[in-house]
Amino acid sequence: MVALSIMNEVKIKRVYYAPDGDDGTRILVDRLWPRGLTKERACVDVWLKDIAPSTELRKWFGHDPAKWEQFRERYHRELEANVNLVSLLKEKLKGGAVTLLFAAKDAEHNEAVALQEWLNRRS
Repeated sequence: MVALSIMNEVKIKRVYYAPDGDDGTRILVDRLWPRGLTKERACVDVWLKDIAPSTELRKWFGHDPAKWEQFRERYHRELEANVNLVSLLKEKLKGGAVTLLFAAKDAEHNEAVALQEWLNRRS
């Protein structure tokens, strides 16, 4: 039952899209700041760049859908080892709705999707 409530609270959205009233806390989960986007326009409440995949993993993946399954597995292992940041994110979830923001053009194969899946399985 807990997983369902968190699944409903954790949304994902491209950071370039305008904020909605139901976004809740907007958390950028990219390691790099999105190109061409000002902080004002992004409306980011929290930037958790250290919860993003490692630079090595990000470069290896290169948003190649053929590497998606392996990327998810590797990123989930990194999350398991990143207890402090995961705890911080879970604290944000207790406060209500959260939207994980990402910059990638591919809305199905990115770290926000993988992070949302991981959170839903661990909750």
